[in-house]
Amino acid sequence: MNSPKPELPEINKEDRTPLVDVLLEMLAWQQKQIDELAQEILKLKGETTKPKIKPSTMDKEGAPGSDDSSSKRKKGPRRSKKGNLKIDETQIIQPDEIPEGLRFKGYQDRVIQDITFQTHNIRYRLAEYITPEGLTILGQLPEDIQGGSFGKSLIAFILYQYHHQHVTQPLLLEQIRDLGVDISSGKLSYILTEDLDDFHAEKDELLKTGLSVSKYIHTDDTGARHKGQNGYCTHIGNDFFAWFSSTESKSRINFLNCLSQGKTTLYTLNTGAIEYMAQNKLSVVILATLENISVCINTAPDWCEWLDQQGIVKPRHRKIVTEGALMGGLLDQGISSDFSIISDDAGQFNVFDHALCWIHAERVINRLIPLNDSHTKAVDDARD
Repeated sequence: MNSPKPELPEINKEDRTPLVDVLLEMLAWQQKQIDELAQEILKLKGETTKPKIKPSTMDKEGAPGSDDSSSKRKKGPRRSKKGNLKIDETQIIQPDEIPEGLRFKGYQDRVIQDITFQTHNIRYRLAEYITPEGLTILGQLPEDIQGGSFGKSLIAFILYQYHHQHVTQPLLLEQIRDLGVDISSGKLSYILTEDLDDFHAEKDELLKTGLSVSKYIHTDDTGARHKGQNGYCTHIGNDFFAWFSSTESKSRINFLNCLSQGKTTLYTLNTGAIEYMAQNKLSVVILATLENISVCINTAPDWCEWLDQQGIVKPRHRKIVTEGALMGGLLDQGISSDFSIISDDAGQFNVFDHALCWIHAERVINRLIPLNDSHTKAVDDARD
């Protein structure tokens, strides 16, 4: 079932007889039928078929799934909708006329929900003093706004609208200008694309903490565009956290570098690194040389220079040694050698204690076509 598909050799023009042309058309028709039947088998087995990718609706008006049937909410038990609302303002309204002799009974509350969009500009007047020696002492801005002209609430609103609500930059610029904010298109672009070191640091700290408290992770990657170029998005996570990174490749070196994002990337030669190189059939001569060397390097350019100095120039040798050194660095930083990596059967994730996730393992079994009742029972028992 998994034998490679034979390639049809190119047929010279002189050999293209009418019969050959008919046979080629028949082969193409049969291949189309086979593909359709294979997809039908997967569908009947409840497996994933080739997706029918629809055009993006991100720029169209209305949210996805905004049709009448999907927008109807299911009826549930009646509950108080306003009992827990935060009250920002209370107004007491008296009747237009209050005749004499009436007794006050109390109030009937009516809660009206509303929202206010308005700017909140603050002028900070920094007090300035001069010492007897002529030195100037000046008040300092709060730490969260130093070096900028926009407050954290406005920046948070901009990031939320752009990343969560998918508002394009031109529409977002028009929106915040309509609210009365004086901002240029260049400054808006800068807020969205630059000066995000704090967010990257928070993301890397999330991975570092997640790995430190976990015994296993799930991981996968997929093709994605980043900064106008085709690349890949790698996911690492489990029940406690989820971490994503955009990279240019999906190699094992890339995955090991992703695992190091929450720490300092280290290329380390130690026992774990040497064992990895031996398992991956590194040249015995190179392996014998590296066994007697202890090195720890923390930048990729310095590591490449070190490989050149050792005479390790063949691509396969450099790849295995680099992977082993990254493994050694992760082991030195506290990741256990029996740390479980759960993924599909992609080779780039086959490091540490690699395991196939149940979803992918079950798919392989489900795609088997039993030849008799015994085979059918064996497949059903395995899936149960």
